[in-house]
Order: sequence, then structure tokens, then C-alpha cells
Amino acid sequence: MEGILDLLNSPMGKTIISGVAGSTGQDSSKTGSVLTMALPVLMKAMQRNASTPQGAEGLMGALNKHDGGILDNLGDLFSGGVDNNVVSDGSKILGHVLGTKQQGVQQVIGQKTGMDSGAVGNILKTAAPILMGVLGKQSRQNGVSNSGGLGDLLGGMLGGNSSQQEQSFLEKILDADGDGSIIDDVAGMVLGGGSQKKSGGLLGGLLGGLFGKK
Repeated sequence: MEGILDLLNSPMGKTIISGVAGSTGQDSSKTGSVLTMALPVLMKAMQRNASTPQGAEGLMGALNKHDGGILDNLGDLFSGGVDNNVVSDGSKILGHVLGTKQQGVQQVIGQKTGMDSGAVGNILKTAAPILMGVLGKQSRQNGVSNSGGLGDLLGGMLGGNSSQQEQSFLEKILDADGDGSIIDDVAGMVLGGGSQKKSGGLLGGLLGGLFGKK
């Protein structure tokens, strides 16, 4: 199963990044950094939500509506700017997935990537329906029909062998209140040097992929 960061580094991923950047009026490099950090965080939040029967049922319902068709027409999606219906859908997805944590997550990612939290929010609203399309397509290909399968799918795309430290990084971003207090705690994990750069898991993808490039 292809991981979400592998997808971002693929030709389709580069199309998504450039399209989202163009649609939101942001720099492509920074948009890539935002998505590299944000998409795993969104998936971690979904994984949390799917751990309860009600949350899993809601997510399964959402994935049934996002069948992956959006991925077949990315050129049309981004030409002339993303349709307001897509952005509205993205806003609803973020509300369901992140809830009261949305502002804190946007602020932390904004501080990390040197971007205003409002701009981060615009990027996420545009990208969220695409992420749901990816997950919806994967869920169909893997025959996911219950909460257990949903958790396995999300875990696999997050990097099934990622270390506890890497999972802790995602948890910390999700639990941030936006005051910047966790920035110092996790800065070394993402931006620091040392053996971290040799990690083959999620942080390895962060450092060796888009986020680590100038």
C-alpha cells in the first residue's frame, strides 16, 4: 500500500501540490511543506476518530461519498481555480476531522512552514477533498467495510512501521492549542539533524522528501 508521503512525491502528488498552490495563491515549495506535514496529521486525526464506533461509521459514510473520482480530473479541477463547492466540502471535512483542534493545528503548521495560519487553512480546505478521494479509492481497492479495516488502512498509509516517536510527533501537533508551546518540543524531530535523517519511516519521509528540500 502506497503511503501518503509516497503519493506526495509521485507525479500525481506534484500535480496536486502545484494545483493547490496555484488555486490558493501560495508558493509551491511552502505548499508542499504544508501538505507534507498536514496530510499525515489529518489521517492521524481520522485514525483517532475511527477508534470509536460512531466515528468509524461517520468516516465510512464520508468515504462512500468520495470515490476517488476527483483524482481522475485534476487538470480540470485546478484549471481556472478550484470550484467553491470543493472548498466548501473541504471546510466541512476539516470541521469533522479536527473539530476544535483545527485552529491549533493550522497555527502549528503555519509556524513550522513560515506561513500564515489562514493561508494554511485555505490550502487544507482545497486539499482535504483530494485526500478523501485518495482514501475512498484505497478503501474500495482494499475492500474496507468496517472500523478495523479502516484503522488498518489509515495506519498502513501513515507508515505501518513508523516508530513511536514519529507517532508522538503527530499526536503532539493534534493536541496543540496554537500557542506555540510544542514548537520547541518537536522542532528537533522534524527540522533537526543527526540520525533522525536516516529514519526510514514517516519522519524519514518528511526529511528526505518535500519538507527537507529548499
